[in-house]
Amino acid sequence: MEKQCLECQAPLRGRADKKFCSDACRNSYNNRLNSDATNLMRNVNNTLRKNRRILSDLNPTGKARVHKETLARKGFNFSYFTNIYQTKSGNTYFFCYDQGYIEADTNHFTLVRKKEYID
Repeated sequence: MEKQCLECQAPLRGRADKKFCSDACRNSYNNRLNSDATNLMRNVNNTLRKNRRILSDLNPTGKARVHKETLARKGFNFSYFTNIYQTKSGNTYFFCYDQGYIEADTNHFTLVRKKEYID
């Protein structure tokens, strides 16, 4: 039985372990196979980049205090962050890459920049 391309079902010639008739078929097959995961990851990365941009714009000096409503109005999504940093005293900072925040009180956040991320 002759093997067929996994994408277009064209007969395969050449190596015994060949799965695709061309690079275009291989790319098309893999793009179709990974499209759901790729879209999810793209949306998450876009949200993380937007959060970082908002924090960076509001924190030009490396430390700032902002109202919670200001973050919400700019579209900040508190469910998305890249990492959490817990201090020895038990305070929890949330980071979007190098830009972080901590709840200062019910309506305000303190914004910080993690210096070791900067070249």
